[in-house]
Amino acid sequence: MSSRGRKKSSVHQKLQQLRSLTNSTAVNKTSIIVDASRYIGELKDKVDKLSQETGTTSQASTSQNPTPMVTVETLEKGFLINVLLEKNCPGLLVSVLETFEELGLDVIEARVSCEDSFKLEAIGGENQGNAEGIDAQMVKQAMMQAIIRKWDENREE
Repeated sequence: MSSRGRKKSSVHQKLQQLRSLTNSTAVNKTSIIVDASRYIGELKDKVDKLSQETGTTSQASTSQNPTPMVTVETLEKGFLINVLLEKNCPGLLVSVLETFEELGLDVIEARVSCEDSFKLEAIGGENQGNAEGIDAQMVKQAMMQAIIRKWDENREE
């Protein structure tokens, strides 16, 4: 069997699986996909309805203060800092960088994503000895406070 034939057979099998999972009676590809889309919409509606009944809608949880995940590991001359927040808030990166400065840490290396959620992985090195006497717990506490403070400021505006 040719590569094209195997691919076509594989697509056909997957469409049949989709048809079976969504209880579709459609025969052509487009109708199977439309039925699957409707089925997914129905499932989403059911989830939303159940969430409302239990009082755990995603909207309710995002309107409250976020629960940031902050981890800090001690390195030879500084800290590895990871911050994860399910929802981004304006100005959060600036607030986190100001906290680095307040702690006497220079950002040596960083990766940041702040489109929908906020993710930061950074190495903070001691700033000419100004960061002596701080430990991982102090860094973590300062980061948590900066995040919550920025979140509260944005809610008040």
